[in-house]
Amino acid sequence: MTKRRIAVTVDEDLIEAASGAVNDGDASSVSAWVNEAMADKNEHRRRHKALDEAIADYEAEFGKINSEELEEQRRLDKIAAEQVRADGIRRRAQRELGA
Repeated sequence: MTKRRIAVTVDEDLIEAASGAVNDGDASSVSAWVNEAMADKNEHRRRHKALDEAIADYEAEFGKINSEELEEQRRLDKIAAEQVRADGIRRRAQRELGA
């Protein structure tokens, strides 16, 4: 991909973080670190747009999602998260016991 030089103004703490990433070997240069951050932000934005479109399509077909449905989904998500957590704890305990 073609690169293009630009000038940007960045918060000092972020410049220090980028330099630290280079010093730690996590990035080949500050430019590479910034480029990766911009790519991540772009992907995040693309996914949000796709999610917005999916929700709009769903609501066009099935009607507006209401607060009761959202609350029920939160409840189900909490139950699922608790189950995943419990399964992980059980697997770790089994590994530690050599089972």
